[in-house]
Order: sequence, then structure tokens, then C-alpha cells
Amino acid sequence: MSAVADPVHTLADLARWSPNGTSIAVLGHPIAHSLSPVMHNAALAALARDHPRFRDWHYVRFDIPPADLPPALDLLHQKKFHGLNLTVPHKILAFERVAKIDPAALRVGAVNTLVWTERGWRGHNTDGYGLAAAMRETLGRDLAGAHIVLLGAGGAARGAAVECLQQRCASLWIGNRTRPHLDALLAVLAPLAGRIPLRDFLCATPSAAIPRGALVINATSAGLHAGDAPPVDLRKLPRPASVFDMIYNPPETPLLTQARALGLPRANGLAMLVHQGAKSLEIWTGVPAAQTAPIMRAAAMAAMRGA
Repeated sequence: MSAVADPVHTLADLARWSPNGTSIAVLGHPIAHSLSPVMHNAALAALARDHPRFRDWHYVRFDIPPADLPPALDLLHQKKFHGLNLTVPHKILAFERVAKIDPAALRVGAVNTLVWTERGWRGHNTDGYGLAAAMRETLGRDLAGAHIVLLGAGGAARGAAVECLQQRCASLWIGNRTRPHLDALLAVLAPLAGRIPLRDFLCATPSAAIPRGALVINATSAGLHAGDAPPVDLRKLPRPASVFDMIYNPPETPLLTQARALGLPRANGLAMLVHQGAKSLEIWTGVPAAQTAPIMRAAAMAAMRGA
């Protein structure tokens, strides 16, 4: 099964939707590139072989522009979709439209996983879990006790920053291309940082005070498109310990290409996608994420190869 084999539904399709088993969906704009359906449906098929209750579960995707998100969430709740994943640009937009927020998601200010309840959607955020698990799996590094250089100041960066602070990193340096979003993010994070040093810099001119041996995490979109420049010149940083890019397609971004040229350990975001997805499935099904993550990883890698 490949990602392109799964149809992309719209709000108009949702209005005509007839409940057929237990439905889960991912919402985004755009969404055609998403590997979530192939990962989740592979995991659900594996679970169904041993657990009959999963045999009528299926995972679909909807391309929902931002303006259509409020009616889409209402209609999905009316249609009793069991759960939802939210991706760009909906994680922050949906935050104010859920009935209840998990405490971890409350600190992030964004949700990527929703669960149906009688009173409305209950919001969770599994991105932080996915980041921490991916760092351990791909680079053998923990966020706890590490000096972190985080690139970006949007929703993805906010989730990563909160996870780094909750894991008690040694210091957190946040770089962005422009100042306004950077200042806004720092204001949000300051109460969470406590005694953890929280510093900032503009990506064009990294601070010379950044510790040597830091973990560099890219939470920007730089690298998604051909011709993108790296979000930072790694040669301007005191030599990092490793580089992690949340982007998984293309598998090697310009930032990772530069990291390879410099001989730095590096990893893309595929493992993060897998682990945050497995954690979402755990929230919906009760099946531990560690059980489904290997299945999701195999399905995602096969889809990336065009299988």
C-alpha cells in the first residue's frame, strides 16, 4: 500500500459521509503527501489479525483549508469519528475548538490528536513524545541534560521547545530567521524554563556563546522544497554533537547534506513521524505505542520507496 493509493477527501465528501465501522482521519492542508494513512492502516490491519474489534477500523485523510476547520470539526464529531490527527496548519487553530485539553498539550498550546467524547473533542499532543523517542532511536541521544539548538519559532518549534524544557535540557538556544515570532515564542517559554538557560539568536548570525557539542534540531520548513537554503549554516555554530531535521521528505535536506559533509551524526524526521503516530494510536486504542511503531516504520519506509 502506498500513500497515493488512499483517496484525499474534502469537506464536501464529509457532508455525504455514511458511518461504516470505526473511522479515524488526518486533517491538513495540503494533505496528499501524508504518510499517516499508510502507517495507521498497516498497524490496524496487523492488530485486526489478533483482535477482532479492530477489523472495521480505518484511517482516512481530508484536505481541509483553515477556513473550513471549524465546520469540519463539528461535522466529524456529528459523524462520530473515533479520533483525528491534525497536521499543518491546524494544530494551533484547533486548540481553541476542543472541549478538553490534556495537560501536556495545554503547555504546548497546540493539539495533533483528538479523541471523540460526548461533550466534544479531547485534545492531546504526541509530537514531543515523538521527538524524544526519535532522538533516542536515530541518534542515541536524550534531550535531558543536553544543550539544544532549536531552529524555528512556529508551532513545531514550540512543541519541541516545551518537550526539551520538560525533559530538563541543559540549555535551550532558539534561532529564527526573523525577530517577531522569536520574541513571541520566548515570552511563552520563559515561565516554563525556570532555571534552564533560555537564549535566542537570528539564524544568519548565530551567537558565539552557543555551547560546543549541542544537539541541533530543525523545526522550520526550510528544506521541504527544491532550492531551499539550510535554515542555518552549521559551519557558523560551535561544532554540534548531531543534527536532527523534523522533515522526512525529502529524506536528506540541505541541512542534513551539510551535516554529512561536516561528518556530523544526523537523522531526518521519519522516526518522529512514526513515534508520534504510534502514540496517537495508543491514545485511540489502548495498544502500547512500542507495539505498533515497528509496523508503522516498515509501512512508511515502503511508501517512501514507492512500494
